[in-house]
Amino acid sequence: MTSSYRFFAFFLSFVVSAIGCSKKDDQAEKDDELIRNYLAQNGLEATRTSSGLYYLISEQGTGQFPTIDSRVRVVYKGYLLNGTVFDETDPAGLEFDLRAVIAGWQEGLTYFREGGKGKLFIPSRLGYGKQSVGNIPPNSVLIFDIYLLKVR
Repeated sequence: MTSSYRFFAFFLSFVVSAIGCSKKDDQAEKDDELIRNYLAQNGLEATRTSSGLYYLISEQGTGQFPTIDSRVRVVYKGYLLNGTVFDETDPAGLEFDLRAVIAGWQEGLTYFREGGKGKLFIPSRLGYGKQSVGNIPPNSVLIFDIYLLKVR
């Protein structure tokens, strides 16, 4: 390989990589703007984490905080920014291992104490990303009303 060819190949791979990152960053920025707009329109204040997840604790609870290795029982309602409900438990909730759910839940539930209530605002990359799942379109921001019943 000549040095000019190597430079061109390096430059081309750099440009392709930068374009790929730009698209990811564009979706993250779009999700963040959508979440901020939703919060403002609904008069809500939530905490943003470094991952882009937002959470709002309305009742702190008094029990322990879950970890990624916890088994939890949660009453929840999941919906899109337009209010479309895509999943909901009955009042008894659903029990599962925290490692078995989307990244937004794995991170978000760790901010709740057992007995705590609140909301998670999950950017698409911490949810289902580009996948369509059931009636959840690709690149959807997800909102969950959370009541953390039990941590084991």
